[in-house]
Amino acid sequence: MSKHLPSNAVFRRFGRYLKDYKLAFAVAILGMIGYALIDAFFISQLKPVIDESLGKGEYGYLRLASYFIVPIFLVRGLCNFLGSYTLAWIGAQVVMRMRQQLFRQYIHLPVSYHDQNSSGQLISKVIYDTEQVANAAGKALATLVREGGMVIALLFVMFYYSWQLSLVFLIIGPVVAVVVSVVSRRFRAVSKSIQRSMGNLTSAVEQVLKGHKVVLMFGGQNLEEERFAQRNNKNRQQNMKLNVAKILSVSTIQVIASVALAVVLFISSMPHMVEQLTPGVFTSVVVSMTMLLKPLKQLTTINSEFQRGMAACTSVFEVIDEAVEEDEGHRKFQRAKGEIRFDHVTFTYPGKETPALKDVSFEAKPGQTVALVGRSGSGKSTISSLLTRFYNAQEGTVSLDGIPLQEVTLKSLRAQFALVSQHVTLFNDSIANNIAYGSEDRVTREQIVEAAKVAHVMEFIDNLPDGLDTVIGENGLMLSGGQRQRIAIARAILLDAPILILDEATSALDTESERLIQDALDKLQKNRTSIVVAHRLSTIENADQILVVEQGRILERGDHQTLLSKDGAYAQLHKLQFGEGQLAS
Repeated sequence: MSKHLPSNAVFRRFGRYLKDYKLAFAVAILGMIGYALIDAFFISQLKPVIDESLGKGEYGYLRLASYFIVPIFLVRGLCNFLGSYTLAWIGAQVVMRMRQQLFRQYIHLPVSYHDQNSSGQLISKVIYDTEQVANAAGKALATLVREGGMVIALLFVMFYYSWQLSLVFLIIGPVVAVVVSVVSRRFRAVSKSIQRSMGNLTSAVEQVLKGHKVVLMFGGQNLEEERFAQRNNKNRQQNMKLNVAKILSVSTIQVIASVALAVVLFISSMPHMVEQLTPGVFTSVVVSMTMLLKPLKQLTTINSEFQRGMAACTSVFEVIDEAVEEDEGHRKFQRAKGEIRFDHVTFTYPGKETPALKDVSFEAKPGQTVALVGRSGSGKSTISSLLTRFYNAQEGTVSLDGIPLQEVTLKSLRAQFALVSQHVTLFNDSIANNIAYGSEDRVTREQIVEAAKVAHVMEFIDNLPDGLDTVIGENGLMLSGGQRQRIAIARAILLDAPILILDEATSALDTESERLIQDALDKLQKNRTSIVVAHRLSTIENADQILVVEQGRILERGDHQTLLSKDGAYAQLHKLQFGEGQLAS
């Protein structure tokens, strides 16, 4: 994985993104080098201006220069535009491509990866880290090429006019290189810390915005404000460390350059050098050395941007290198019959020691309803996660129509299931598009309306401004829990899958909503194999088979009457709920 790659390997990999823009990159380099050469050319012309025109009174050269100075500056401006715009365009292209790769990776990574990584951190990589890469690809490269070209051009001018005075730069060059190398490592390390702290900030904001009502109800404003202040301060500290490193490196290099300038002035004052130097040569060399301070400062400053970009590249490559969801299946279902079988299945979640399921075996015939009951955390929902292959069992076999799930392609396997959960996921889109999600290219408007009618969605549509075309906000926040649940059922009806998974679909609803939704679910379950994870036992009394799950094992199995007559765990649960009902009445 890229987190183990050395920095030069990360840079080479980053370079592959730029290869697709070779022509644009060539134009940018020509523009930046042209810009630097024109500046260096003006400095090189100080000698003839001083020695010939001013020293000897030959003013024809000054008159000639007056004709060309405006056209040359127009060319300089054109070169600057070409270089700056093209590199900015390359940077924008690279960041767009990286963001698209990250997004594609996110939607193809296994559920286990998303379970183990906060969404705030993942969002930060798409928004913040890729922006740092864009700075490295655009701003940093522009400065690197332009100011690097300026340094080379000025050194050429200096050595051309007086190689003796310019030799001092051969001594300070390696010193500057060492300083830049040390500072680069510091920049990279601090940049990684900044990325982590930005991820923490994003996570903190995301959690508070999602849980805003909980924060208000439990008076957690001060607690959340203190937590955010700590993370915010951490981010500030990391940014200040980067700024300190940047300021010290710039100051150090400028001091080194000033030492070189002092040495040149001292050498120039020696008698044998005074005899060789003309005013023009001396002025050209000293001005060139003075002009070198700015590009050297820029190169050191931009080094921090470049190192931030490389650290961000490492962060992005770590995600891109993650193994996507394995799909070794080679068989496809057109439409399954719906026969489900668990055969001695054991499963442990990643990072956990206690199995969520232990030696679980059961069978559901086509069209049957199998209900799973038990305490929270007993393993009920894990069974549905194994059925849809969000996770794979470590021991035993899960099969559909007699075919082990590992042999079936993921896309065709998941097309056999319709899921209705207590946690409904809706998108910031119209109700019609939410109902048709995943089926848009296969259904008509009439079919969407029919599914909405069966799921009792049409009963609250009339109160909405645009009916089925009403945009419902992020995750349907403008709707009630029962309304959102009915949209999820309409989506499952429209999908028309042979197997239905109901994961506590009515556990958090009022009586009226439950009655409507239970009616919709009864229609939905007809002629389908159904796996029902139930909290309210009244909703599963007609199930063909009820499994009582406890600590990952199946304690009891049978229909409603059989389990009641056993007077075991199911009967106890039933008595408890019935007793609660009596008290409530």
